[in-house]
Amino acid sequence: MAGRIRLEDRECPLSTTVQHVGEWWTLLILHDAFDGYTRFDQFQESLGISSSMLTARLRTLVADGLLERRPYRTQPVRREYVLTELGRSLRPVIVALAAWGNARLAPERRSMILVDAVSGEEVEPVVVDAGSGRRLDDSEAYVFTAGPAASDGMRARYADTVPARSALAPEGAGNG
Repeated sequence: MAGRIRLEDRECPLSTTVQHVGEWWTLLILHDAFDGYTRFDQFQESLGISSSMLTARLRTLVADGLLERRPYRTQPVRREYVLTELGRSLRPVIVALAAWGNARLAPERRSMILVDAVSGEEVEPVVVDAGSGRRLDDSEAYVFTAGPAASDGMRARYADTVPARSALAPEGAGNG
């Protein structure tokens, strides 16, 4: 999939993330994995995906380090696909995507909701800053800016977003 990313986007974390998880089936496979599915036939039955497509997607998820392929039976050898720590770290992203979709539906039209496992009460997931607890959905209060490893092009793109931030970047960083 690297060919789909424009040269100028290769340093953008959004572009590189989409390279790994931006494909339709990949997100659905990960969702099933979060629900406890581990076996090829479980994924196939749940998703109604062709075996060749599922094989390709699982192979990519293993290669990207999001799933681990390991044996669960020896005679004959059968393997399962288990989320790695890196894969598990995507759960908040999947939860946020589902919440975004549900927010556009009337409550009676939602086929899946997130609830507290103990109380059963529906919860509203939001993305917040870990330090302050403030919601990050305000694009006026929170903006992207060039980081320490940014190229000249990335620095130019974000030159006017947060003037004080440019002082944090090392002189001459990202000239590559």
